[in-house]
Amino acid sequence: MISAAEALERLRSGNARFVAGTSNINDAVSGARRAELVGGQTPFAVILACSDSRVPVELVFDQGLGDLFVIRVAGNIVAPSQVGSIEFAAAQLGTRLVVVLGHSNCGAVDATLKELAQKQEERSPNLRSIVDRIRPAVERLETPSLQEAVAANVRNSVEQLHHGSDILEELISSDKLTIVGAEYSIETGEVGFFGD
Repeated sequence: MISAAEALERLRSGNARFVAGTSNINDAVSGARRAELVGGQTPFAVILACSDSRVPVELVFDQGLGDLFVIRVAGNIVAPSQVGSIEFAAAQLGTRLVVVLGHSNCGAVDATLKELAQKQEERSPNLRSIVDRIRPAVERLETPSLQEAVAANVRNSVEQLHHGSDILEELISSDKLTIVGAEYSIETGEVGFFGD
């Protein structure tokens, strides 16, 4: 398995190809590649991303079959099933990098901002569960813009993963796992990694 630093570089390079329009996706989804994966998977990165149809994770990073362990949920929130999926990829598959990927114009974050501005009486308890997981990140901000709220939500999810699982905490403390935040720009196609 490759290191977190190497995995991050592969994601950066893939996104650069995507933005430039020089993707290698056809090779990455070929019949030969499918055949290579029959015996198992060794994804080099876990991506916890929003379900937004405008953010096709494998395409955005120009990766193919077997490369990424992708978990998609509205608002790239952290809930027990997402944590368990990341634990599986990190502990069982040996994946060394987790990226929490938010994006510009996130509808789930926007819905949370609107909810904070005025209470809606009747709303699905299932949708409320998403809003309630985003709420702590944006409540700390003073009159946030959508862009600020998206970044705060990504940082909050990264923080939750750092401190929400004994398995992940142990892997992080033994330098076997790195968790970073990133934001995809729907407008440009570019992914900016937090800390860059």
